[in-house]
Amino acid sequence: MPVLVKLDELLHDRRITLTELAERVDITLANLSILKTGKAKAIRFSTLAAICAALECQPGDLLAFQPDE
Repeated sequence: MPVLVKLDELLHDRRITLTELAERVDITLANLSILKTGKAKAIRFSTLAAICAALECQPGDLLAFQPDE
């Protein structure tokens, strides 16, 4: 998939666990895990905004576009 989710790096940089982020964003751990592993097919803007607020980042810090070769 050409859109990469860089959630692992942000969690590591901010020393926050996936469980803690799930609580802050009020999203299930399972859904957040699907996003983290890159298996999600979509993300709501409200969820993206909540994650960015919790991690104090911009959407571009969380997502990257890598064209298929």
